[in-house]
Amino acid sequence: MTIDQDLSGRHAVVTGAAGGLGYAIAKRLAASGARITIVDQEHELDAVPDDWSAFSCDLGSSEAQSILQRLAESLDRVDILVANAGVVPPWRGVSELDAEEWQRVMSVNVWGVAVTLGAFAEALSRVGGGSAIVMASINGYKAHPKQALYCASKHAVIGVMRSAAMDLGPLGIRVNALAPGAIATKALMSRVAARHTQGGPELKTAMKDLANETALRRMVTEAEVAEVAHFLASDASSGMTGTVFPIEAGLS
Repeated sequence: MTIDQDLSGRHAVVTGAAGGLGYAIAKRLAASGARITIVDQEHELDAVPDDWSAFSCDLGSSEAQSILQRLAESLDRVDILVANAGVVPPWRGVSELDAEEWQRVMSVNVWGVAVTLGAFAEALSRVGGGSAIVMASINGYKAHPKQALYCASKHAVIGVMRSAAMDLGPLGIRVNALAPGAIATKALMSRVAARHTQGGPELKTAMKDLANETALRRMVTEAEVAEVAHFLASDASSGMTGTVFPIEAGLS
């Protein structure tokens, strides 16, 4: 029997979806029939498609929990939740860490994911159990130099996911994590270019090196990550929870 991956009639809430991976995921879910509500910062919401609903929230703020709870209560149903919002800090060695930067990144990347899952738990349970997907990273289980803060935050995200899967499993809610490798987004390329000004390799060389680290000798795309998100959102993954899904073209 083939399990249908059509999402018609379902409602997906995606955080950090005004651009980047979040936008790609929301677009893929919409293409499969899902109704989309995105959550992002106010200044990011100008280019949201007309048929999507948009809601403003800073996921790193202390008010995020209550704001998201009010949003969850206001929606008629939530079948799919994608806790994607996150920030990538500048590269810093462990001797160069900045306390204010550390708190901000951990607030968005970890607190933001945890309170998103908690705020929508009841809404997901009302539809008989839905699918929650969190954005981790290969840096959730693999370290790179000068990325202590980002690695710490994504290791924590995987811990939150695994704990939430156990908490929400009795309600029929599945919780899984995406772990993308390097993707040639504008954000990544701007960070690589900035690093070049500090003595790092030039952009073309750095991107080639990243591709050559993989078994497929290329970087994955936003669309490929979105396809895995669609799979996890659909009934095709109905028996999967508490799992990290690497999408990294075969890193050794």
